[in-house]
This record gives sequence, C-alpha cells and structure tokens, in this order.
Amino acid sequence: MTEPLIRFEQVTKRHHRGAEEVRALVEVSLDVAAGDFIVVTGPSGSGKSTLLHVGAGLQGVDGGRVLVGGRDLALMNERARAAWRCHGLGYVFQFFNLVGNLTAIENVSMPLLLGGVRRAEADARATAALEEVGLSGRLDHTPAQLSGGQMQRVAVARALVTRAPLMFADEPTGNLDSASGIEVLGLLRRACTERGCAVVLVTHEPDVVQPGDRVVILADGRCVEPAGAL
Repeated sequence: MTEPLIRFEQVTKRHHRGAEEVRALVEVSLDVAAGDFIVVTGPSGSGKSTLLHVGAGLQGVDGGRVLVGGRDLALMNERARAAWRCHGLGYVFQFFNLVGNLTAIENVSMPLLLGGVRRAEADARATAALEEVGLSGRLDHTPAQLSGGQMQRVAVARALVTRAPLMFADEPTGNLDSASGIEVLGLLRRACTERGCAVVLVTHEPDVVQPGDRVVILADGRCVEPAGAL
C-alpha cells in the first residue's frame, strides 16, 4: 500500500492565551494522497490554519503524529524539516507573503534559489510558472504594482514552481473579489488534476466546495464530519 504524502494521526495541538489553554486541534486524523483535493472548512477559530501549520512543521504537536512520506516530522531536525518544506510542499498564504521589494519573477524564483537551483534555471522556471497563472506581462512588477488577485496568482506560481507533490492553501480567496477568487481556485484545481498535485485548501466559504471534493469539517478543533467526497 502506498504511503500517503502526509498523514495526521490523532493530532492534538494546544495554545495558551495567558492562563487559558485552548485546544486548537483535538485528535484529528487525515490522510492526504497524490491527486487529492481536500477542502477543510469550519468557522473561524476551529483549527483550520493550525492544521496546516503543524502539517508544514511550522508548529509542533502536543499529541499524535504528523508523518510525511512515512517520516515523523517531530523526529526530523529543523534542517530536514526546512528541506522538506522547500522540496515537498508548496504553501499559498491568505495574505500572499510576497517580498515587497522583489519583482514577481524574483518572488517566484526565491524558493528555487534557496533550494540550490542556479539562477538561470530558476528564472526560466519562474517565468514559466507566471505564464501558467496568466502573468507573463507582469514579471518585473513588484507587489505594490499588482492587484490583490494578481498578487495571489504570484503566490500560487511560487507554490507551483518547486513542483512539490503537496500544496497547502490557507484561505487563498479570503482577500479577493469573487472573480479573482474563482481564478485562483481554478489554478489550484488545475494543479491537482493536471499535475497530480495533492491540495489541502482551508476555507470558511462553503461555495468553494464542489461535487467530488473530499471535505473535512472542523469545529472547536475536532473533526465533526469524516473526510469524504460530496
């Protein structure tokens, strides 16, 4: 049986707000395989973004395990976790997380350069990724010269350019108008169907869900409905 790209096994995560302890995730289990398009939904504060953070190894867990390719993230050193994020995971953030003084092509080529790819190849792959998301005419534009929808498409191109098998998208349409949101969702779905990339998309917008999607509903950190296809 093929190992999932990432497996959440009974994952529990606690946060502290002063003296108060908040359980952000409570024994959440989820397997993500190649080609999956999984929508994680639920109200604000239900643990959706935390699920991605622990899945990316940006936060540790307080119970359970996160396995990537069968390896426990908690047992990997920070260098190994960083290498996995660089080569194994594309991440699309709600607030874009673009570097303001870099152009679109420089933002997209950055993860490749950090991963040791030579500048010429990195720029060529970044150009191709930006063309794929419809921004061939914006290569030399900085974020301040782009609309919100264009910035999010740059962020999607940056996630695609490493050719990682797994992509996390944290509220990718949350700051976009409806037309831009539809475009960005289309790009993510195309990455899943055409590249076989697995996508885990976090959203509080029910209209994002389409027939055939696997859906996980979180409430108060718990999975209240098993993952399945609609």
